[in-house]
Amino acid sequence: MSNIREVARRSGVSVATVSRTLKDPKVVSPQTRARVLKAVDEVGYRPNLLARNFSSGKSFAVMVLVPNIANPFFSRVIRGIEKAAQDQGYSVLLGDTKGQPANEQFYAGMALTNQADGLIQLDSSYPFADKDATLAASVPMVNACERIAEDDRYPVVELDNRGAAQAIAQHLMELGHSRIGVITGPVASPIVRDRLAGFRQALEKHGLQLDSGRVTEGEFTMPSGQRGAEALLSAAHAPTAIFCMNDEMAIGAIHQAKKMGLTVPGDVSIAGFDNIEFSQFTDPPLTTIDQPAEALGRYAMETLRLMIDAKPLKSSRTILPFNLVLRESTGPLQDV
Repeated sequence: MSNIREVARRSGVSVATVSRTLKDPKVVSPQTRARVLKAVDEVGYRPNLLARNFSSGKSFAVMVLVPNIANPFFSRVIRGIEKAAQDQGYSVLLGDTKGQPANEQFYAGMALTNQADGLIQLDSSYPFADKDATLAASVPMVNACERIAEDDRYPVVELDNRGAAQAIAQHLMELGHSRIGVITGPVASPIVRDRLAGFRQALEKHGLQLDSGRVTEGEFTMPSGQRGAEALLSAAHAPTAIFCMNDEMAIGAIHQAKKMGLTVPGDVSIAGFDNIEFSQFTDPPLTTIDQPAEALGRYAMETLRLMIDAKPLKSSRTILPFNLVLRESTGPLQDV
């Protein structure tokens, strides 16, 4: 059976350096880390992680609470979390909560029993059971993409959601649209409220109002985008453009518009949010907001690691920039 001395001899470093590399990879240079990990792989060395965890009092794992693991946007965020975690010697546990409080409490409870050293919450709800609130106060937790509603105790890594929605509104107005509909996500979500406020603010800046009859609530799913588009496009004085607050709903909206005999963007322009991989392959390709999903995940993990190590944070809120991606699903207003 291989041991740490073989790894040290093959990689040309000391046993102590091998140990440091495996315990805390970021403390050694990338070149040394690469040599050690290559040697580990070549000799088939498997460190005694149980002993390491017991002596340190840590699990060297983090729990990520995902409201919908099938959502392509979240898969990109998780990719960023995993890459940063691996670089820091941590593993990632995923809890697909499906937005259900009981599921959140089950997975969050793993941090209370030392199965995870901290949490990354990708939803807007407080994940611990009320009876665990006192104990949970000592658990490091970071919000990514979302914010826990009316709770500023936890660091947040998010997009400039107001600015992004303003950019979409500005784009649609520049194309000549004034009758614009919106399919939101769940209105309890702080980021949904931010996007709606930013969109409304951009319209008002140009003397336009967002008619409440042209706003319908969705669930960040394709079927809810389809239902929302049907409601908006069936109404009198239907909108000539629709902003959907994620790409999945926009894909559903495009499908429904075509089902109703409308052309996109000839009869109705449709824009999304997220820039998931599928958005460039829709028919027509989708105008959308590009979120730096992997960067959101990476920053969240780096922030959580600082909290786990009881190190100071530069800021309790990290806001990342967006890009407006213009494609063929939006076009100039046609004569009506």
